[in-house]
Amino acid sequence: MADHTPTGPVELGAQMDYAEHDRTYKAFLTLAKYGSLVCAAILVAMAFGFFVGGFFSGVILFIVITALGALILR
Repeated sequence: MADHTPTGPVELGAQMDYAEHDRTYKAFLTLAKYGSLVCAAILVAMAFGFFVGGFFSGVILFIVITALGALILR
């Protein structure tokens, strides 16, 4: 049988910039974390505004949830 195991170097392309990779990954995690917070706050505020009645109370609740969540997620 023929042996098809590679004998050359594993990395054939350009050198990886690991510092840039780490910065991009941290930025993605931060965006995902705060994006999820904003989506959850919007859903809760919309439900609150629908059941309690009142647009401004939903907006105030959204601001409060977003501010508290941002403090907790730091």
